[in-house]
Amino acid sequence: MSDLHKALEDIGSIREQMARSTEFRGYGPATLAATAGIAVLAAAAQARWLPDPATHIGAYLSIWIATAAVSATLIGSQMVARSHRIHSGMADEMIRTAVEQFLPSVGAGGLLTLVLARAVPSALWMLPGLWQVVFSLGVFSSCRFLPKPMNAAGAWYLVSGLACLTLADSRALSPWSMGVAYGGGQLLVAAILYFAHQDDTQTDTQDDARDDDREDADED
Repeated sequence: MSDLHKALEDIGSIREQMARSTEFRGYGPATLAATAGIAVLAAAAQARWLPDPATHIGAYLSIWIATAAVSATLIGSQMVARSHRIHSGMADEMIRTAVEQFLPSVGAGGLLTLVLARAVPSALWMLPGLWQVVFSLGVFSSCRFLPKPMNAAGAWYLVSGLACLTLADSRALSPWSMGVAYGGGQLLVAAILYFAHQDDTQTDTQDDARDDDREDADED
């Protein structure tokens, strides 16, 4: 039994290594573009019903935490379905790897929110910028198994977060400091994935055509 367990562990390790060296295609461009729309709608709702977020910080946090939860649910559910369709037998390992790359930034963002809200409420204006900076770290961490241009999305969130922090007061709580950052950022991510997958599809089609030509030539 020990030999069998060792063999199973070796197979598991090989599958994990393959998952870490394979480009992850579980993120759907359409779903990510939809989350951009959700961010813009949340910003519009804040602009309409919460004109002074600094004095209603609880409502502000509720809007954006709910927005993040809805977006994460959409991305996660679609990621599972798409990964099982595209990655087949490697889907579980690929999903686990994707989550492991992004989970630390999500946890850090949550802890930052909790600490500032409880211990330093006067510094809560920093949250939008900090959220974006932390999110950028998650994007950069995921770049090694996503298309290379995804670094541009990480840079977008980093720059937008730092720009938000330079406001240095409650202006950072403006609805569009989040709406523009996440709306534009998620659209950028969606566009990168869309065009990268289009290139992959064209390459696969060309390879199939060459294979068919070779088969025809061999038959002749």
